[in-house]
Amino acid sequence: MMLKQLNKTTTLAGLPPLLDTDLMPDIQHALKESGTKVVVLDDDPTGTQTVHGMSVLTSWSLEVLVRELNDPNSAVFVLTNSRSMTTEEAIKLNQEIATNLKAASKQTGRSIAIVSRSDSTLRGHFPAETDTLADVLGQKLDAVLIIPAFMAGGRYTINGVHYVAESDELIPASETPFAQDATFGYSTSDMPHWVEEKTGGRINAEDVVLITIDTIRKDGISGVYQALMQLHDKTTCVIDAITERDLEVIVSAIIKAEDDGKTFMYRTAASFASIRAGITLRELLTPDELQTNRQGGGLIIVGSYVPKTSAQLEHLLEHGDVEAVKVNVSQLLDDHAHDKELERVIAEGKRSLMDNRTVVIYTSRKLITGNSPEESLAIGNRISQSLVTITKALQLHARYIIAKGGITSSDIATQSLEVKRASVIGQILPGIPVWKLDDTCKAPNMIYVVFPGNVGDETAVTQAVRKLSGD
Repeated sequence: MMLKQLNKTTTLAGLPPLLDTDLMPDIQHALKESGTKVVVLDDDPTGTQTVHGMSVLTSWSLEVLVRELNDPNSAVFVLTNSRSMTTEEAIKLNQEIATNLKAASKQTGRSIAIVSRSDSTLRGHFPAETDTLADVLGQKLDAVLIIPAFMAGGRYTINGVHYVAESDELIPASETPFAQDATFGYSTSDMPHWVEEKTGGRINAEDVVLITIDTIRKDGISGVYQALMQLHDKTTCVIDAITERDLEVIVSAIIKAEDDGKTFMYRTAASFASIRAGITLRELLTPDELQTNRQGGGLIIVGSYVPKTSAQLEHLLEHGDVEAVKVNVSQLLDDHAHDKELERVIAEGKRSLMDNRTVVIYTSRKLITGNSPEESLAIGNRISQSLVTITKALQLHARYIIAKGGITSSDIATQSLEVKRASVIGQILPGIPVWKLDDTCKAPNMIYVVFPGNVGDETAVTQAVRKLSGD
């Protein structure tokens, strides 16, 4: 099904007007009254891109989750990194987390709302993850709600079609490079047909319910509530959204429907997760807020291969005051050359960092894939493990780290820096979260920037580096 590009300005101007009431105080009050803890299972670290003042966990033992549910905060992010795994591995991981969450909720007496957070450009293990969570939790689901809109990244769902904004154009997601992903590719941006494709025909497109922007804006909370109350027997429901205010209406209706007995599973992007948790937007972090007492140069690790990342890297190399070290991927994949290539990169990076220079270490830009999604995933993981080794050797000499790409940033956080728990302090640029690491990790007081591969214009990495330098 070919879908046309739309003019963003004209399309958005032609939609019904927004509700003019701020609903966040009511959402926050409802969360406080119910005591519900929103638990966001994040399939890579970029899901923290809309929150602040929250904790992110990289482990999920029963003890850890009990402690977290006893914390009065309204939400917690659990970094699963399942997008870097095979489907079988992702299922096993979600089974383990759901089992521990169920036990922790029972032990603490605190109710939980689980958000399965994934990519706003529709990549990830759907429906495997939501199916697994529902099975383990023993929930008799009325519906799985799919809400992929992510405002900071220009991802909008309009009349059941998911778009990616570029300049003043709305491009159907299936017409972007994200849809060509070797592991999670897809052929349509029409969400009901996307569901049919991803479920292998188990769910037919005509059985997917749409709650459109017209219902959200014309009928408000009551209209969305009535639509939600009609859902039953694990219906798949796609919900439009263009702005945070649209999501406030949706979340208000969801809370009301759940209070009246409905049970939902959420499969969403980051914007929904923050509003479901009652977290208001804050201003971008200032250069002063990004300074610490750490010494050394800045370290930027670029592993993502999406075209947007390559454009941002090119801009940084041309306009940023950085030392560049290219990692030859073909050498990393050669068992005989692998170690020597790592030694070279580490030596060059260490010299620059100890001289208080900012160094960018990036993989060669030719994408190497396998003959199957599993082979491609294995190649990606080998490259990521090499970047982990490089970062582990250099982190002592770094004042801050920017990790570019979801899998890259997750592996560096959990394996190089050995983060167990971090604080999300805000965003350095729209959709780009910043963590501050505590004393339990390998780089105490580190400012760690989790930079999604698919967010920002071509100047974004350069802007982030300048901001971290105090400009």
